[in-house]
Amino acid sequence: MSASRKIDALLALRSDGKLLIGRDRIKVLEAVAEHKSISKAAKAVGFSYKAAWDAVAAINNLLPSPAFVTKAGGRSGGGAEVTPEGLKLIETFHKLEERLSQISSMIAEEGLEGSDDFPLLGLGLRISARNVFRAEVVSVKKWPVDVEVTLRISDEHNIYSVITNEATADLGLQPGRKVIALVKSSFVELVPLARSPDDSRNLFRGLVSRRTDAERNCELLIDIGAGKTMTAVVRRRLVEEMGLEQGSPVTVRFAAEDVILAAD
Repeated sequence: MSASRKIDALLALRSDGKLLIGRDRIKVLEAVAEHKSISKAAKAVGFSYKAAWDAVAAINNLLPSPAFVTKAGGRSGGGAEVTPEGLKLIETFHKLEERLSQISSMIAEEGLEGSDDFPLLGLGLRISARNVFRAEVVSVKKWPVDVEVTLRISDEHNIYSVITNEATADLGLQPGRKVIALVKSSFVELVPLARSPDDSRNLFRGLVSRRTDAERNCELLIDIGAGKTMTAVVRRRLVEEMGLEQGSPVTVRFAAEDVILAAD
């Protein structure tokens, strides 16, 4: 095969144009496993600290259990380590890329005709939602107009989605079905401590892991426990009124109607 005909196989899941899982992000995980520190791992692979942290946090949200965990001492004083789940992800990713490389070589040599593996080329996705969770359907409650779907994203957390009966049928939703749940960061709302929401669905309590300020809005990365994080983009004025800084406790929620489901 000539070099001009070679096709580079790239396995990637993207959000807002940024990689969630791809070669570079896997390199970050591998570097964390080696150096036991996100800051050292970021330096080793040429990432900023923020980019490295965002990468591993997003990966955690896509797995049933965390790919990495931080050690005592916090993000600045402590370390980090890759879990068995993370090590398995690294191994699986390399196996998938090797398989895609074989497919790309076949395409370069033989073309697409008769290739049963062609659908695998669709594994590279672009997703605008910042909050992307791998989930398992727990229950499906059907009503005349819509359906309430309960989804487990960890042993400690459920997400509720309300979709149409038609969408439920199209996705083949039933208990045990694996899906992806997506929530735009702008749909995540802050709940004042003095307020008791009427609807407790999709209500999460956690700690602010990072606050990034813009002129009008703030982006909050919130650790909700069990290795899961949630991103909220809210008015800066409200964040300042609530006195939210890194380490502050916070409660957030989003509507069940704002949860988008995707399945293969």
